[in-house]
Amino acid sequence: MASELKSKLQLAWGVLLVMAGVGLCFRIPQVMPQIRQIESFTGAIPFIYFCLYFVAIFLIAGGARKLVVHYRKKR
Repeated sequence: MASELKSKLQLAWGVLLVMAGVGLCFRIPQVMPQIRQIESFTGAIPFIYFCLYFVAIFLIAGGARKLVVHYRKKR
């Protein structure tokens, strides 16, 4: 029972990671105009874009990895 529960939790965690990454990808274009208005961040806008999309990609990749590992164990 414990391994089955752990497997379900890992599956749920993987799905949540992918959803968070996709949500971040949709949220970045909405938030960046507000960040551009802050004068101290004006020179760092490309770096901020890079960092936010980097985090989003790693969330998606980490969640996808968990999903792949979960479904390979089932076989």
